[in-house]
Amino acid sequence: MTTEDRRKHARINALNLISYSCIDETVQTVAQGMGRTLNVSQGGILLETHVPIDPKHTVALAIGLEDDLINIKGRVVSSMACGEKRFEAGIEFIDTDEAELEVLKKYIKAFMEQ
Repeated sequence: MTTEDRRKHARINALNLISYSCIDETVQTVAQGMGRTLNVSQGGILLETHVPIDPKHTVALAIGLEDDLINIKGRVVSSMACGEKRFEAGIEFIDTDEAELEVLKKYIKAFMEQ
């Protein structure tokens, strides 16, 4: 049986450190942490963390991509435990700024040309 890939953008496997803040519906920061990307696309990331991220929260991300640092928001579209003290969250970017999107595109293009 095959499963249909609903992604709009190609994902590249990439390990990047990331800082994140979880923001609740009252726009208050309720949690912060560090994690790493497992893959990146123009539309989102797969984030590995040591604690689960509540899907109800908006996630503010600071992602280091080579020499650039971008700040971008996202929403959790999938979440699962992956062993003891390891969690993965699929984050879809929301409210993306054009400059941030250009950095992502440049990074993804450079990576795919390697």
